[in-house]
Amino acid sequence: MAERLTQVKDHIVSAIAPSVTDARPDDVVIVMAYRSAIAKGFKGGFKNVHSDYLVHQFLLEFFENAPAAVRDNKGFIQEVACGNVLNPGAGATEHRAACLAAGVPYTAPFVAINRQCSSGLAAINDVANKIRVGQIDAGLALGAESMTKNYGPQALGNVSEELKQNKSARKCMIPMGFTNENVSHKFHISRQSQDQFAAESYRKAENAVSQGLFQDEILPIRLPDGTVIATDEGPRKGVTAENLGTLKPAFIKDGGTTTAGNASQISDGVAAVLLTRRSVAESMELPILAKYVACQVVGVPPEIMGVGPAYAIPKVLQDCKLKLEEIDVFEINEAFAGQALYCIDKLQIPFEKVNPRGGAIALGHPLGCTGARQVATILRELKPGQIGLVSMCVGTGMGAAAVFVKE
Repeated sequence: MAERLTQVKDHIVSAIAPSVTDARPDDVVIVMAYRSAIAKGFKGGFKNVHSDYLVHQFLLEFFENAPAAVRDNKGFIQEVACGNVLNPGAGATEHRAACLAAGVPYTAPFVAINRQCSSGLAAINDVANKIRVGQIDAGLALGAESMTKNYGPQALGNVSEELKQNKSARKCMIPMGFTNENVSHKFHISRQSQDQFAAESYRKAENAVSQGLFQDEILPIRLPDGTVIATDEGPRKGVTAENLGTLKPAFIKDGGTTTAGNASQISDGVAAVLLTRRSVAESMELPILAKYVACQVVGVPPEIMGVGPAYAIPKVLQDCKLKLEEIDVFEINEAFAGQALYCIDKLQIPFEKVNPRGGAIALGHPLGCTGARQVATILRELKPGQIGLVSMCVGTGMGAAAVFVKE
């Protein structure tokens, strides 16, 4: 009897609950979302500049492309949150300086956010929540990373010798590549399937580049010597599962499945998302690109951190009262082919809905930038009224996922 009453209650709640596609004055909405090209780490177009330079040059272009109501009144921005992983202090000083140099008024406070690979998405969630509770009316969420300048063991932190005696704490220091080997071994994900997945990422990315599908989301970065970088450097033609299969394992020599070809690329880049309340956007006649719906983060065992999306996605769907089949496009970060395959297979997500323009294996994964980059990408993949979901695994054992509706 109690079970039946619960079912009736759930049915009634479902019937009267507002749809995620409904438009309400207090909705958090996105009015701008762009990214830079993603450059190869250590040898690419951004190798000689730091992340603050990228943020500054990117924001100059960002505001140049903004509606007049924003471009001529940057005081509209009441908060800046910037995701970053590798800079000391998560770039709190230099990225604030870059914002001020680009014309963001000093009245807009700044917060640096480091939640590893989800930092760019965490910045969006931070701004969205502040709008939702009424702290601010509008805010700018950034994600920026120069892996070229900052990547290395020292940037990823360390556990003290005392804590290394603790088994659980020690697991937080397992290199990411080994966590993918753990996932692949534990869940029987073959090297061949990983190489096939990676080749497909390259195929989709190259197809997107050849059709000019990224042009609308990429803003050019002008380097000190006048060179302009406006094209992703990661995608390349002719990648097949067969030629990826010739690469040697990068972490475990005998029997390892993770290689430089089926893992995300080390990269540099920046992205930004401007959010406000629907009522504010309408009063200022700003274009509304999408509605931010919800974000959820979960914890998982550090030694298999790549499984994070498999648990974060159901949590955010439950939060939104959505079914998986109601999601039209999934942007799932390809930290490694093995972990991405596990999450897709476990949730039974149709492959054709995942990363339709390629993912981090082909495009690159500038750590703090990726979450914001994924949002800029998915908003161009969705059609009006469609629902998109962005997700990623997170170092030290987490997963994050967020839902958006295209308008």
